[in-house]
Amino acid sequence: MYALVYNSNFIHHLKDNIYISPEPGVPEYDEYLKWVEEGNTPLPPDPEPEPEPLTAQQKLEAAGLSIEELKELLGL
Repeated sequence: MYALVYNSNFIHHLKDNIYISPEPGVPEYDEYLKWVEEGNTPLPPDPEPEPEPLTAQQKLEAAGLSIEELKELLGL
C-alpha cells in the first residue's frame, strides 16, 4: 500500500516505511507505477496541519507595529 505525501515530491510506501522519489529509473518508483497501472489507488495525503493562531504580539509584529504605535493610532 502506498500513500501520497502532502506537499512533497515523495511517495510513502507504507509496508516498508520508505519514501520513494518519483524519478524514472528508481526501481521502487517503477514498482509503484506498476502497482497503479494494476488499478490500485494510493491513499490521499494527510491534510496539512492547521497553523497555530497568532498571538496579539505576533500580529502587531507582522503589521510592523509596536504596542505604543497601536495605542497612538487608536488615540489611547
